[in-house]
Amino acid sequence: MKIHFATDHAGFVLKEVLLPFVRDELGYEVIDHGAHTLDENDDYPAIMKAVSTAVAADADALGIILGGSGQGEAVASNRTKGVRAAVYYGGNLDIVRLSREHNNANILSLGARFLSEEEAKEAVRLWLATNFSGEERHVRRIAQIDA
Repeated sequence: MKIHFATDHAGFVLKEVLLPFVRDELGYEVIDHGAHTLDENDDYPAIMKAVSTAVAADADALGIILGGSGQGEAVASNRTKGVRAAVYYGGNLDIVRLSREHNNANILSLGARFLSEEEAKEAVRLWLATNFSGEERHVRRIAQIDA
């Protein structure tokens, strides 16, 4: 499975930690859509578009995006039809699990300013290991969102 990554300047350092973690420790194929350098003046919408477009085009792919809070990045990504980006910036990990089980989230947006490296790794590990439940009520609701 391909995992597409993207970040702006606020999540750059954490992305550089998570990318090898997902590739080398968890064994996924990763594609880095940037940012490739730390630039305090970069704009996240275009960077997120690369991931959301790739994920929307490949039903087997997932995305992990990062920003200061993860909110703007998720909003930008959710503008792409077929993308369901969920935000996590700490706290109860059931948020991460349920985003996959109930909402079939295909992008996880992380708030880098609110997560330690270990918290982010734990969230990513859980999110990637969790499957969509496929329950009829969730399938029905996702179809309504997509319509």
